[in-house]
Amino acid sequence: MKLGMSSQVLTWSVRVFSLATLTTIATTITLNQPSYAESPTFSCGKSNGVPTTFVRTQDGKDLPVIRWFSKYFSGTGLTPEQRCLEVSRRFQRSYDNGTLRYIKPGTLKGQPVVCAVAEKSAACTDTTLLFTLKRDSDADATARQLFDRRALAAGKTVNQNGGDRSNDPVNIDVEAYLYFTKN
Repeated sequence: MKLGMSSQVLTWSVRVFSLATLTTIATTITLNQPSYAESPTFSCGKSNGVPTTFVRTQDGKDLPVIRWFSKYFSGTGLTPEQRCLEVSRRFQRSYDNGTLRYIKPGTLKGQPVVCAVAEKSAACTDTTLLFTLKRDSDADATARQLFDRRALAAGKTVNQNGGDRSNDPVNIDVEAYLYFTKN
């Protein structure tokens, strides 16, 4: 009788130990899988030798956003490479702070600009500024081109030198853009 009871306890112990081991292995494998649900990240790199702001989407795709070939601001000491680094940093800071909800055009100090704001009605300020455009640029058209999903998918990034003129105001929902761009 004691032998039968010991055998049952041993069988039960082996089963519990096996189940615990399998659970541990499955958990370890699951935790070591790459995560595709990471936050988007913005960085400066090169695309065909041109400084380019990229966004890495949640599914791991690197999408070029802005190609910085214009030397318009070089007179102020900002080379295309420096603008790429600075604007990429501003995109990331705005995303991390939760203010990269909408991209909108505006004017600061008499210059056309593109800003990141948390609400559609928010104004462009020095703290929401992403980048400044040439004086004669149409900020609405540039913002519209910047987030044209079909153009990005075709590899047609915005060359930062202005854009087509339009009277329609722009407020680009960045979360929706990043969500739909990954598909």
